[in-house]
Order: sequence, then structure tokens, then C-alpha cells
Amino acid sequence: MPQPRKYASRAAQQAEYRKRQAAEQRRLLASKGLPMLPAISTIPGHVRWNAMLLHAHTLLTDAADEMQEYHDERSEEWQDSDKAETILEKIELFQEAAQQIQQMR
Repeated sequence: MPQPRKYASRAAQQAEYRKRQAAEQRRLLASKGLPMLPAISTIPGHVRWNAMLLHAHTLLTDAADEMQEYHDERSEEWQDSDKAETILEKIELFQEAAQQIQQMR
């Protein structure tokens, strides 16, 4: 026995699919704490972009701070090792990237 039709037509099925996709996109944006893009696609989303830049800046500075704290808590012998140099280089790169992002805002 065939399954009963859920939608009257393919157009109705596609419309429901688009609604579900739009709702999922809104849910994802809300979970990230980002503002919505403007409803009109020709209007630039400066508020959203600035929020994204702030988020990226925060992540980079937090990572650099945690890495620096990790470095500082190690022994002096470890701080003189190659691993410590690698971490210090990464910290410097993170700080430079954060400064560049700060200049973009």
C-alpha cells in the first residue's frame, strides 16, 4: 500500500524544505551569538562582520594568553628547550594576528 502524500505538490515540499533550512541557519547563528545578516542582500552586514572580528580577536588573545601562562608555569630547563621556542613563536604569531584583526574593526 502506498504511503499517503505529505505535501500537495513538489513545490510545497520544496517550500517546506527551504523553511527548515532557513530555520536551521537562524538557529546556528543564534548559537554562535552572531547578529543576523540584513534581510536585503544588497545591504552590507557590518554589524555581523564586526561581531565576527571581535570573536576572532577574543579567541586569538585568549589562546595566546593561555599559551603564555603554560610557558611561564614550566621549569627553566623546559623554557630553554626547542618546544618552548616553538610555543613562543606561536604566541607571537597569535598576537600579531590579533593586532591585525583589531586594526580591521
